[in-house]
Amino acid sequence: MVGAMANNGRIRSAFPVANGPKDLTPNSAPASTAGSEYGPVEFSREDVEALLNERIKYKSKFNYKERCENMMDYIKRLRLCIRWFQELELDYAFEQEKLKNALEMNEKHCADMEASLRNKEEELNMIIEELRKNFESAQIQLAKEQTEKLAANDSLGKEKEARLAVEKAQAGLTEELGKAQGELQTANQRIQSVNDMYKLLQEYNSSLQLYNSKLQGDLDEAHETIKRGEKERTAIVENIGNLKGQFSALQDQLAASKASQDEIMKQKAELLNEVASLKVELQQAKDERDHHLTELKTLQTEAAKYNDFKDTIAELEATCSSQSNQIRELHDQLVTSDRQLQMNEFEDQKQTIIDLKSRVEEAELKLVEGEKLRKKLHNTILELKGNIRVFCRVRPLLPGENNGDEGKTISYPASLELLGRGIDLMQNAQKHSFTFDKVFVPNTSQEDVFIEISQLVQSALDGYKVCIFAYGQTGSGKTYTMMGKPGNAEEKGLIPRCLEQIFETRQSLRSQGWKYELQVSMLEIYNETIRDLLSTNKEAVRTDNGVSPQKHSIKHDAHGNTHVAELTILDVKSSREVSFLLDHAARNRSVGKTQMNEQSSRSHFVFTLRISGVNESTEQQVQGVLNLIDLAGSERLSKSGSTGDRLKETQAINKSLSSLGDVIFALGKKEDHVPYRNSKLTYLLQPCLGGDSKTLMFVNIAPESSSTGESLCSLRFAARVNACEIGTPRRQTNIKQLDRLSLG
Repeated sequence: MVGAMANNGRIRSAFPVANGPKDLTPNSAPASTAGSEYGPVEFSREDVEALLNERIKYKSKFNYKERCENMMDYIKRLRLCIRWFQELELDYAFEQEKLKNALEMNEKHCADMEASLRNKEEELNMIIEELRKNFESAQIQLAKEQTEKLAANDSLGKEKEARLAVEKAQAGLTEELGKAQGELQTANQRIQSVNDMYKLLQEYNSSLQLYNSKLQGDLDEAHETIKRGEKERTAIVENIGNLKGQFSALQDQLAASKASQDEIMKQKAELLNEVASLKVELQQAKDERDHHLTELKTLQTEAAKYNDFKDTIAELEATCSSQSNQIRELHDQLVTSDRQLQMNEFEDQKQTIIDLKSRVEEAELKLVEGEKLRKKLHNTILELKGNIRVFCRVRPLLPGENNGDEGKTISYPASLELLGRGIDLMQNAQKHSFTFDKVFVPNTSQEDVFIEISQLVQSALDGYKVCIFAYGQTGSGKTYTMMGKPGNAEEKGLIPRCLEQIFETRQSLRSQGWKYELQVSMLEIYNETIRDLLSTNKEAVRTDNGVSPQKHSIKHDAHGNTHVAELTILDVKSSREVSFLLDHAARNRSVGKTQMNEQSSRSHFVFTLRISGVNESTEQQVQGVLNLIDLAGSERLSKSGSTGDRLKETQAINKSLSSLGDVIFALGKKEDHVPYRNSKLTYLLQPCLGGDSKTLMFVNIAPESSSTGESLCSLRFAARVNACEIGTPRRQTNIKQLDRLSLG
């Protein structure tokens, strides 16, 4: 009996296990026990089952007063049980309020972190902008001083020549001393003035050398400032790592809330079982009520015989009707409380999950923005350093290829520093790790690859020289990367996408006063011979012995521009015209079948787009060049099985690629002599490898285990290329009306 348990000292605080210890804060309120005769009572499952299974025993069957008292006591205990359920619901609501307060505090902390990170980003952008301005002004001053120095040297040479002429005249005058004594004195005075001028020029030359050393010191300070910017970028990366830690903590909180939701669902199931048992007990009470009504009817029939029991019978009828009303009210209260508890639990848990999901999405968005900022700063630092950027792309496995029985030969590190930039290669159970500016996994689409280089293509319209070339073994996907698959819009390569972007940007810049003229040329280097792929003379493009009758010599001017003699250069107005020219060049290009590739490129393909722009409002002129190069694939004779003409082609390809490696090796060691002239390929790429252009190399990798050796060589070569410094890119721009410049 519950009443007996309450009187025997089993009174204790409500929910000591379900809700945990409560904080005695001003906002916390203990569960209300108003109207309870037993104080704060905790009902266990056994107590509720005992209450529902209790059967009222009577000493006398006809003692209705005793039966009514026992029934009233039973109803009081049922009310106490229902009040306990209501207090349980209030405690659940209190715990939910505490969880909401904790979530608000976490959101406030994240907002503070976001504000501090945004301020740091703005400060870093201001520092980088100031460094750029200082660096550009230093370059301008250095160029100006160099021109003045050259002019001074020229005047000094002229004065030396004049001095030699004076000395010759003096020798002639000594023979005629008696005839022209006055002319001798005048010549001596001129010699003295020339000597004075020579001394002045020497002093001026020394002052120019001092000023040049001062400018060199300013340049060193600019480099130190750039290093400080790199350190601040490292701090930003660490902040991003901290944000990821907070993101993982939020995920743990979400998991904890899900666990608490599961526990609440279990408790709800238990409560539903108890409600079902209460319903059974309620049905039993209804049966007893019906039994009482039948007895009442029996008593009414006997009332005529026993008039003395009329008052008792009336009291019993009133008691039974009141008991029926009370049972009905209790049933309605149980249904209402069950519905409210269910709705509140699900709504609160659903809102909590939605809030946590929104927080996770915001953290992911901030992570993406931080990665974009890191890429932008990384590209800026690389431009200032002058390094060649290197992207690595791994093609997917083709049908019929396998990756060996011991697992994948290529893997990608998952750490924050190397995510999207690192690649690991396994060879003979030895792991080789490489880090590049970007690494594309096999399932990367052509559009995603182009997005990474779109800003570099935009630089060509801004007046820079840009070079992008693909390197790798035969069958690694170089031509697919550069040209794509014909007839499939989604698999277009970099060359068609670059042209589409350039023409779209040209159209959008017309509103700002810019007008651009575009010229296209395409050539291939086949067996160390240059072929014009746009030539209408088929004999000039392809001959039996591989030697073109036209001699296409390569020349570089003083501005770093490359010119190929007798090369066809066509003006283009739309991307459709360029697509037609690309198809024409693809038909003329040398391809062949080997054991490694059905259609192997047997030559180096060079696509050049010359861009000339004029702004009519500012009279500014820009001249940019975009070189897109698909190199022939390196291959081993043992795997390709080349013979005859294919053997000669393979030897020529490997020789030119070996010369490219020698040039990269010399640039990496900063040697005085770089062997550009060892092959037509390296001599053609000289401005891209050792000039002032923005250069990017794609290293294409085949993932099958049989190509591990070639893949390792390609990755090592790409790492050496990435370490080369070729100088800071220089924008080619000038003003149309030069007579406006002052001479000061």
